[in-house]
Parts: sequence; structure tokens; C-alpha cells
Amino acid sequence: MAETVWSTDTGEAVYRSRDPVRNLRLRVHLQRITSSNFLHYQPAAELWKDLIDLATFRPQPTASGHRPEEDEEEEIVIGWQEKLFSQFEVDLYQNEAACQSPLDYQYRQEILKLENSGGKKNRRIFTYTDSDRYTNLEEHCQRMTTAASEVPSFLVERMANVRRRRQDRRGMEGGILKSRLVTWEPSEEFVRNNHVINTPLQTMHIMADLGPYKKLGYKKYEHVLCTLKVDSNGVITVKPDFTGLKGPYRIETEGEKQELWKYTIDNVSPLAQPEEEERERRVFKDLYGRHKEYLSSLVGTDFEMTVPGALRLFVNGEVVSAQGYEYDNLYVHFFVELPTTHWSSPAFQQLSGVTQTCTTKSLGVDKVAHFSYPFTFEAFFLHEDESSDALPEWPVLYCEVLSLDFWQRYRVEGYGAVVLPATPGSHTLTVSTWRPVELGMVAELRRFFIGGSLELEDLSYVRIPGSFKGERLSRFGLRTETTGTVTFRLHCLQQSRAFMESSSLRKRMRSVLDRLEGFSQQSSIHNVLEAFRRARRRMREARESLPQDLVSPSGTLVS
Repeated sequence: MAETVWSTDTGEAVYRSRDPVRNLRLRVHLQRITSSNFLHYQPAAELWKDLIDLATFRPQPTASGHRPEEDEEEEIVIGWQEKLFSQFEVDLYQNEAACQSPLDYQYRQEILKLENSGGKKNRRIFTYTDSDRYTNLEEHCQRMTTAASEVPSFLVERMANVRRRRQDRRGMEGGILKSRLVTWEPSEEFVRNNHVINTPLQTMHIMADLGPYKKLGYKKYEHVLCTLKVDSNGVITVKPDFTGLKGPYRIETEGEKQELWKYTIDNVSPLAQPEEEERERRVFKDLYGRHKEYLSSLVGTDFEMTVPGALRLFVNGEVVSAQGYEYDNLYVHFFVELPTTHWSSPAFQQLSGVTQTCTTKSLGVDKVAHFSYPFTFEAFFLHEDESSDALPEWPVLYCEVLSLDFWQRYRVEGYGAVVLPATPGSHTLTVSTWRPVELGMVAELRRFFIGGSLELEDLSYVRIPGSFKGERLSRFGLRTETTGTVTFRLHCLQQSRAFMESSSLRKRMRSVLDRLEGFSQQSSIHNVLEAFRRARRRMREARESLPQDLVSPSGTLVS
């Protein structure tokens, strides 16, 4: 006969199933091969052979004769959480004094019924279900690697004490107020008792009593054949894996009379019939249909659309951080200014906000305050004038950075403004700020000791205010100082009927958006050009104030 090929891979395998685990069926086949003393014996005529064909051995007779055939081999089909009693449990629960819990009395009644009906059907193979008080010690002392001198890592030691919640664990109706919600110095026992994984888990052990003939029922002869674990997500863990096309697993017992056993584990769960599959498919289809209807009821039957010719702007923003400022304990006051023409917002919409006070943290050479303060708003743009000369404006985000000291006195650290992006998507904007200053040391001493500083009455004065109607806005005489920067993260979304209507309307809205984007770019260029114009105007005024004999006809100074 062919030589037996053993399966040495005893690691666990993980499966996922949507079917109820109660349909799981396993066929376990256990067979005694021979006494392992024969493994160390080789006839002198076959010393040249490296292996002995185990199939040539036959069960050896005992002192009282031959073993019965049913004691040499056993095969049984086991269902999920099916209880098969061992000989030890049968002897234990027949004694009523050994029963302590309701489960023990239940097992006693089942064993008495089995005895009255002719005894249990299994002999060596039995099971421990999730309700039994059994712990597989091999799982706690198993090695993680194949190294001979393995040193358990910190993670291995911690995970060895992890417990999982039972599948049938029920929450309490009312909460119990604990005296200490946070334990600042937990002990090792406290950590071990509270280190629980919340995923419910059910465990089942398939065991075998490999004791000598007519000496069954001793704990020392119990061996684990297979361990199954199933969680609430349908994940099934089997250790060792199903035999399948691999060879059988082997167990070599210890003691004076060593014996060799082999066993196989096969999945024999019944396949679903076509009628059941069709019924299950209809059930899932109906379930998904009801879930879709439920989601539709939450959203509504009609999707909210904008009026024709309008653009809806959603902005989900975040005040990320501020850095480069002189004092600590910073907070930011910000608001969005909508242009006076074409733009509007809902009456309930809040276009301003104030962050929390944040302590700075050293990051390189700068001190950074991380706010991570979220805000959101929406606005509508109604384009009525379609002439090419009309240049629409875009909303502006203003910010004011302030600091707070121990005596609750605040100081202005800087003002800044930025035009909101005209393109949808995610944008990260860094706003440079400045603050007005006074000449002399007295103003800085007052700012340091008693707080307070120069402030702008109108924050929109940082740029050209929307209410300004003149031709020139003079900031002559305003002394400023560059301070730090504020970082904003904006997620912009635009909605309009023109995006899905005819090509002409889509092209018309595209031109509007292009002009809006051009305005946002033009606004930054406008600031630079405005600065150059102011510089030229000052130079011209300075030349006009000089005597005429010092100025040449071309306008340059005469040396």
C-alpha cells in the first residue's frame, strides 16, 4: 500500500459565510494506526529504508484478545454547537452531587435520557460548546514563530490576555453610574479583566479521548482535534483547516504506551437546493428594495434644485491653524462677505464664527496653534446681466486673529482676507495677516502690560469694502506690521441647472464661471496694481511740491 502522507500545516483558516452558522456540518474521522513504539523499530533486512510504510501495520492484540473494530476507528457528523458528551462527563453528571449550575442539571437530564435510550452514540469523539467551562491551554502557550528560542513580544503577551464578549451577552436595561469613569493608574489585574474585544464570538472544540482500551474518561487523555470560532460578522475560523485534498493530521500520545492516531475533518454542510437559493435571492432582493425605499424616504422624493439662472455655492471649511504670532492663546474671528449685487444667502445662514482659544505649540522656529475648527455655509448667485461688460464679484473670507492673556485681556494679532476659490473642489489657502501699529515704545509697552491695541472699526477695510462707492480708497498714514498666517481648508461644491441643460445654457453659465474665476485672480492682481498706482501718485505729488528749477522738462530731478 502507498505510504501515508501527513498534513503538517496545523494553522488556522478563516472563512466568511452569509448563511446561518447553524447549517454548518463537519465530518470527523478518527483512526488508530498503531503503537508508536513500532516507529522506532526497523528490521535488519530493511535498514537501508528511510521510512516505514505505516499502512503495513495492523492493530496489535491486547492481553484479553483483539480490540473491537469500533474502538479502532470512529466517524461522526457534528453540527454547530452540538453537544456530544465524553465518558468523563457521563460519569461526572450521573452523580447529582456534582451538579452545581443549571447547565449541569440540564446535562444530567440529557445523559439520563441517553442512558435510558441505549447509551450515547459517540465513543471517543466529543465536543465542548460555547457554554462549557473549557479553556484550551495550548492556545495560550503556542508559538508565533518557528524559532527554537522564541521570546514573546509585548503584543503577544498582551493579546494572550484578551477576552471576547460572549455571543449571547445582553446589555443591561439601565446604566449604572460608576464612581470612577477614568482609572489613571490601572493595575495589571484591572487591565487583564477589562481588556475585552467587543466583537461577540462563539467557540466550539471538537475533542477526542485517546485513552487506552477500556480506560476512557480521564482528562489527561483528552486532545483537541479542531477549534471553531464564529463571530457576529459571519467570519468562521477553523484550526486546523479542513482536510480536503490534504493528508490526515496525526496525534502521537505520550506515556508508557505511546500510540499513533490520524484524523480528518471535512465540511459536509448540505448545499442549498435551487428552490432555496431562489427563495433566498427573492428575500435579499426584497430586503434591498425596502432599504432603498427607506433611504429614499430620508432624502425625499424630489431632489432640491436651484431656480433657473442661479448658482448655488456650498462651502465646508475648516480653520486649520495659525502660526507666526507674537503671543500665545490664540483664537480666530472670521466672517464671509457676500457682494451686494447678485449674491444672497438664506435667512437662517450664519456667515461668521469664532474658534476656540488654542495654545500654541513649537514647530521649528514658529509657534503654531492647531484649531481644526469646522464651519459651513451656502450662498446663491443670480446672474441677471448677461452682457460681457458686467464683471461679477466673488465672496470674500475675512479673518481676525486675537490673543488672550491670563487676565482675560485680548490683543489684536492680525487681520487678513482672501477671495473664496471660484472652482469646485478642495483648496488649502494660507492668509497672510497684518496689524496696525503706533509709533514709539509706549504703545508696545501698553500692549504688553495692559493689553489692547489699535483696531479696525470695519474689518472689511482689510480690502476694499463692498460698500465703498468712491474712485480711490486712501490708506495714507496707516502704519502696519506684518504678523503671521492663518491656514484654511475649503471644500467647495457648486450646483446649477445649467450644468445639465442645453449646451447653450451650459456655455453661458461656463462663461459666467470663467468671469468669476477671472475676478478672483484679478482681485489679487488688482491689489498689486493698486499699490503701484499709489506709489506713482506719491512720487508725482512729491515732484509737484519741489521748486521748478530742480525739475527738468522731462520730469526728472536736475543734479
